[in-house]
Amino acid sequence: MNKFKKYDMTGHVTEEFEIDKSLLEKSVNEQMVKDYLVAIRANRRQWSANTKGRSEINHSNKKPHPQKGTGRARQGTIKAAQYRGGAAVFGPKPKFNQHVRINQKERRSAIRFLLAGKIKEGHLHVLKEAGLKTPKTKTAAVLFKQIGIGGKKILFLGQSFEKRADDEIYFYLSMRNLPKMHFMAIENISGYDVMNCQEIVISENALDKLLKILGDR
Repeated sequence: MNKFKKYDMTGHVTEEFEIDKSLLEKSVNEQMVKDYLVAIRANRRQWSANTKGRSEINHSNKKPHPQKGTGRARQGTIKAAQYRGGAAVFGPKPKFNQHVRINQKERRSAIRFLLAGKIKEGHLHVLKEAGLKTPKTKTAAVLFKQIGIGGKKILFLGQSFEKRADDEIYFYLSMRNLPKMHFMAIENISGYDVMNCQEIVISENALDKLLKILGDR
C-alpha cells in the first residue's frame, strides 16, 4: 500500500489514506505513450497559417521594366516574391483533415500509466471540502505554499461544473489567477496535462473517479 495525505484549506494534514499498490503497477509500451502524446500536440494545432500566392496579390500584371534592351534580368511581374509586397513562395496554407485519431484503449492505458507514475513519485495531494463562502486568491496561494508546492506547475482535478458544489466553484475561482495553475474536470483528464504538470491536486469528491481510472482494464 502507498500512503497519501489529505489536506484542509489551511494546508494542514487531516488524515492519511492508502492506494493499493496493484493500481500503480502499470506497464505499457513506451512507444505507444509517445505516439499518444504526439497525437495530442498535433491535434491542438490550428493549421490556420495562410500566405498569398501570385493569383491572390492585388497588383498590376505589368512587367516592372522592358524585357529587352535594359541589360537587366527579365522580370515577368511585380507580384513575384523578390519584390516588396510580392507573393510568398511555397508559403503555408490552411490545412484540413489533419486530425490524428487516437485509439481509445491506448488512450486509457497511456493515461493510467502517466497517472500512476506521478502518484508513485509522491506528487498527488488530496484536498478535502473547500468550505469557501467567497472566492479569494490569497487563500489558495497560502494553501499551496503550506503544502510545499507553491510556484510549481499544478494540475487541479475536480468534478465537472454540473456536479460541483458552490465551495468548489469558489475554490476554482480563487486559484485561476495563480500562475502555472491548470484546472481540469476528472472526466476530461488528458495524459498530456498529467505529464506536463509537476504536482497533482485533486478534490476529495473526485478521488473515487481517479481510483476508478487507475483500476480500469
